Amino acid sequence: MADKKQFVVFGLGRFGSNLAIALADMGYNVLGVDRDENIASSMANRLTHVVSFDIRDARAMEQAGIASFDAAIIASGNLEASLMATMLCKEMNLSEIIVKAIDERHAEMARRLGATEVIFSERDTARRVAFRLVSPHMVDYIEIAKDIQIMGIDMPRRLVGKNLIESELRSLYQLNLIALIHEGKTIVSPSPNQVFAADDRMFLIGTPETFARFEREMMD
Repeated sequence: MADKKQFVVFGLGRFGSNLAIALADMGYNVLGVDRDENIASSMANRLTHVVSFDIRDARAMEQAGIASFDAAIIASGNLEASLMATMLCKEMNLSEIIVKAIDERHAEMARRLGATEVIFSERDTARRVAFRLVSPHMVDYIEIAKDIQIMGIDMPRRLVGKNLIESELRSLYQLNLIALIHEGKTIVSPSPNQVFAADDRMFLIGTPETFARFEREMMD
């Protein structure tokens, strides 16, 4: 069996600490790093290891063995520190370097310095709330690319009793049904003849435009 991935999280603020704890709770080895000793010590019982140092310090990064980790999550709110840590992780050849960006400028610089993924926690949360406000039937939402989304939706009343073909999800709305929760069971890639029930939940993939049209014309 392959060894479990090891993660290092730089910056133990609200986002960084919650992410680190989630990974640790799933059984992964997690090193938490924060410049503030009080913050670092408060996480000592939740993570595999916790250390306190300035993430702009190349020597401290070396001494902490950062090069041996599989993935780094850089969640520092300090622009200079975030970019320096990104560069140092790239120099250490980490295969995954995920940066929480402050803004688009930060994101672009992080990518140039070696970030393999950039996230905007506040922006993504705001979008999720916006979708919930305009789509009361929505139960989950994931943006997998700039113009591609997966949305979990309680079964629209107008589709109850119809099957996938009769729903015309693809032909009318350019939406694809990728999974369905039916009678408590998850069905991946449901049959075209699957009949929808009132308590079902559908998971659709599409674009913001196609979801907006579906919402206007189908949901009530």
